[in-house]
Amino acid sequence: MTTPPMQMSEARRFQQLRGHLSYLKLNDAAEALNRVLDQARHERMSITAALERLLEVEVEATESRRRAARERFACLPEPWMLSDFDFAAQPGVDEKLIRDLATLRFLDDASNVLFVGPPGVGKTMLSVALGRAAVDAGHRVYFTTAVELANKCRKAAIEGRWKTCMRFFAGPKLLIVDELGYLPLPEDGASALFQVINQRYLKSSTILTTNVGIADWAGAFGDATVAAAMLDRLLHRAAVVGIDGPSYRLRGHQTQADNLRKGVNARVS
Repeated sequence: MTTPPMQMSEARRFQQLRGHLSYLKLNDAAEALNRVLDQARHERMSITAALERLLEVEVEATESRRRAARERFACLPEPWMLSDFDFAAQPGVDEKLIRDLATLRFLDDASNVLFVGPPGVGKTMLSVALGRAAVDAGHRVYFTTAVELANKCRKAAIEGRWKTCMRFFAGPKLLIVDELGYLPLPEDGASALFQVINQRYLKSSTILTTNVGIADWAGAFGDATVAAAMLDRLLHRAAVVGIDGPSYRLRGHQTQADNLRKGVNARVS
C-alpha cells in the first residue's frame, strides 16, 4: 500500500522540523514536538499558540538546567529557606530587616550583610536562605567558609594562580563567607580575605557571618590595619544583623533529651 503524496509530504515536513530543532540544539522541543502537535490538533490551537507551547517546553527545560548549574556552583551546605528560620526563637533579630533583605534589593546596590553573634544562633541558616533566594532569582552565588577561602587563596599564590583566584571570587553576584573567627586563619589569611573583599567592593555583594564583634576585629585577626581596611569596605554599604539569642543547636539537643525522657517515662508507667 502506497502513502498518498500529501501524507508523505506532511511526514517529511515533520521529520525536517524535528531535524531543524535538533540542529538548533532545541532538543527538548524536538522531543515534545509530537505531543504538542497532538495537543494542537485535539484542542484546535492556532499555529501561534502551538509554537508558543512548543518553545515553552524548551525554555522551561533550559531554565531548569541553568538553575541546577547555579545550585551546583553555589555549594550551599543545606537546603534552608527563610521559612525555616524561627523568628519567635530569636526575638532579637529584626524580622522586618531580614524580610527586606530577602527581596534581594541589596544585590542591586552591591551592599553587604554581616551576621554577628555567638555559635548556633542561626547566622549560617539566614545567610544560606538569602543565598538560595538569590539562586532562585537567577544570580550566581558562591558559599565558602573563611578558612576555606584563605586556604584556596594561599594555594593559588603558591601555584602562581593569584589573579585567576581573585577573578573567581570576584565573579559571583553574591559571595557568602561563613564562620569568620571560629578558627584561626592560615598565614596571610586575613590579607587574602581583604583582597577578595577589595575586589568586590562597590561591584557585588558579600554576606559574612562571624562570632567576633566588630570592635574586636583588630585583635582577633592579628593585623589592625588589615582589619580596619576590611571593615571600611564591608560597612560602607552594609546591613549589620546582631543575633544574641539562644542557640538553635542547644535547643535541638534539649528537645531530643526531653523526648527521650518522655519516652522512658511512658515505658516505665
